[in-house]
Amino acid sequence: MKIKNKTNKSKFLKKIFIKLSRIFGFEIIDQSNFYIPTSNKDGLKNPSQIGKESLIIPMGKTEITRPVKSLDIILRTCTSVNMLTQSKKRIFEKDKSEYSLKTLNSITNSINNNKELFNKIHLKVTIIDHNSNQEILSKFNEILKNQFFQSEVLKLDLDLYAKQIDKINEEGKEVSKNQISNMSNIHQSFEIAKNCGDLIYFVEDDYIHKLDAIEEMIFAYERISSQLSRELILCPSDYPYLYNSLEKSYVFLGNKYHWRSIEETLCTFLTSKTLINKYFDEFTSTSKKEHYPFEKPFHNIYKKELCISPMPALATHFTNINSVYGLSPFVDYKKLWDKNE
Repeated sequence: MKIKNKTNKSKFLKKIFIKLSRIFGFEIIDQSNFYIPTSNKDGLKNPSQIGKESLIIPMGKTEITRPVKSLDIILRTCTSVNMLTQSKKRIFEKDKSEYSLKTLNSITNSINNNKELFNKIHLKVTIIDHNSNQEILSKFNEILKNQFFQSEVLKLDLDLYAKQIDKINEEGKEVSKNQISNMSNIHQSFEIAKNCGDLIYFVEDDYIHKLDAIEEMIFAYERISSQLSRELILCPSDYPYLYNSLEKSYVFLGNKYHWRSIEETLCTFLTSKTLINKYFDEFTSTSKKEHYPFEKPFHNIYKKELCISPMPALATHFTNINSVYGLSPFVDYKKLWDKNE
C-alpha cells in the first residue's frame, strides 16, 4: 500500500512540475523516449509550431516573432527550350518537358507532405509559361487539379516585357531570343510578387525538390528571421561552384537542416514581399539588362541582406552533370528523379 501511495504521489508531483514548466515557458524532454510532456509531442518528429515556436533538441525553444502568413510559389516554365545558354544535354538526357513536370510534381509532393502546416497559411502556386504546347499545359493543370491550395497557369506576356529589355548586353553582345523570353518571365514574376501577401518562392523549371523542402524553408525562415530580427533570402540549392573558393560563412540551425550564409545564387530563391518592395528596381534590373554574370544585381543585394542555403540541398538543379551551377553534392539524383514521376 505504501508503494502505491508513493507512486501516486510521484505522478501527482510530476503533473505539477509539468504544469509549472508550461507556465514559465520551459520544455521537458523524456530522454528515454523523446516524449515532450509540456507540449504533448514526439520529439523525434517535428515538434515546432508554425507561427509560435521553433523547438530543436537539444537547443530548446525559440519564440517566433516573425511568423509566416502566406507563401506564393511562382514557377517559370518554358519546355520548348532545352538549355538557355548551352547546347549540352542535361543529366538523364530527357526532353525538357520531363524536367518541368518533375519540378512541379516535386513542389506539389513537398506541399502535400505536410498539409497540416500549409492549411495554416495562405498558399498559392502560379505558373508563368512560355511556348509550352497544349499537351504539357494540360499536364500542368492535371497535376494542380483538386489540390487543397490555390493555383493558376498564366501565359507569359512577352510583348509587354520584351520591349523593356536592352537588346545589347553588358558584354556588348546581342541578347538572344531565349534570353529575352527568360528575362521577360522573370520580370512578370516580380510584378506578380508585388501583390503577394508575405513570402514568395521564385523557382525555375529544372529544380527537383526533396519531400521536406517547402516545409523546411518555412520553418527555417521563421526561426532564423525571428532570431536575427531581419528578413531573409533563402536559396534551396547547394551549388557546387560555391565550394570553389575559400569564403567565410555564418552557419545557422533551421528546422532539420544546417543553413549557411552565401553571397551568390541563380534565379531560384525565396524571400519576402518586404525585400522585393525594398529592392524592386535592383531585382527587376536583371530583366531589363543582361548582366555578367546574369544574377549580378541579386548578388549586390546579398551584400546588404542575408542570403542562406541549406546543407545538403533541398532542391537540386538538374542541368548538365559537369556544370558547376548544377547538381548539388551528396544527393541521390536517380532516387530524387524517380520519386517525382
